[in-house]
Amino acid sequence: MSPEELLAPLNPEQRAAVEHHEGPALVLAGAGSGKTRTVVHRIAYLLAEHDVLPQQILAVTFTNKAAGELKERVEALVGTSGRDLWVSTFHSACLRVLRTYGERIGLKPGFAIYDDGDQIDLLKSLIANVGGQPEVNPRAVRGVIDRAKSNLWSPERLASEGERVWGRIVAGMPLEHVVDLYHRYQQRLEQSNAVDFNDILGRTVELFDDHGDVLERVQQRAVFIHVDEYQDTNAAQYRLTNQLADTYRNLMVVGDPDQSIYAFRGADLRNILDFQRDYEDAAVYRLELNYRSVGSVLGVANAIIS
Repeated sequence: MSPEELLAPLNPEQRAAVEHHEGPALVLAGAGSGKTRTVVHRIAYLLAEHDVLPQQILAVTFTNKAAGELKERVEALVGTSGRDLWVSTFHSACLRVLRTYGERIGLKPGFAIYDDGDQIDLLKSLIANVGGQPEVNPRAVRGVIDRAKSNLWSPERLASEGERVWGRIVAGMPLEHVVDLYHRYQQRLEQSNAVDFNDILGRTVELFDDHGDVLERVQQRAVFIHVDEYQDTNAAQYRLTNQLADTYRNLMVVGDPDQSIYAFRGADLRNILDFQRDYEDAAVYRLELNYRSVGSVLGVANAIIS
């Protein structure tokens, strides 16, 4: 499609966001406002109008289903060149990086990824070695470790910050015991050449921090970055986004503060509220027309939000 054809079906606010070329941008998109259409047309517009290469575009979503849908819709507009776009979840993108460069931080080829069951089994064996703690729920301990990792907290950071968040007793045991379990849990992962789900993000942050040449190579594959549902990013995802955008600064984040639902697993609403503090020159686009709901539904929803 030509640039003019890509812009034709859009309302003025969507069109302004699509025409945004370089530099940071915040798209505040309410429910049913056509945010996916806006991202899809913006990617296609970069290819058609500005001769950006598909290999220079990264789009990050929160689910594999959303990533697949986004890529399919772009390909419908731009043809086979859309296959070269990098469209994935945060975890899939980071896993791809670790599979390529993980040896730089001690991950041997073919490293394992521990799922929920593997984590629980490992924690059960570690808890059994902590005297007088037979009643401790390993899932509660895993929840604390997962939350610490999503905040990029080491065991030492958990020791210093944990009481402020959870108090002295955490997951049914003294905080210092949980910190010790976290230490030993991480040691066992390293001995087994394994990572858990949260490590996929945290260890990528570590890789980028310690090996600037790796970050530079990945940045060349992510010159134009799009992040959907930015209001639900946690500390690790926030840090990764800023690492990747640090050189070219062509970062477009899309989200709605009123739709943040994942605080219980570490999402930080401040990431979207403070975007203009992080990027003072950011353009802001507001998608406020709802194409999904009738007026009575919108009235109730807005009343609840208020």
